Amino acid sequence: MRPDRLFIWLLAAVQSRPRGDRGDVPGWVMVTVMTSGLVVAIFAVFRDAITEAVRNALSQVVSETGG
Repeated sequence: MRPDRLFIWLLAAVQSRPRGDRGDVPGWVMVTVMTSGLVVAIFAVFRDAITEAVRNALSQVVSETGG
């Protein structure tokens, strides 16, 4: 297929698709906000444990690479 015909075919395919396939935007916004809230809440409660675990992991990586 020639490039110009391919472009025309793709353009027609995009324009003819139904508009109901865009997804549920408010639903995704709600999921994103709720997930962010959970991450903040978990970090607020377990901040010391999380930072200690990250420090331990990084120190093991540094000691194993000889740094």
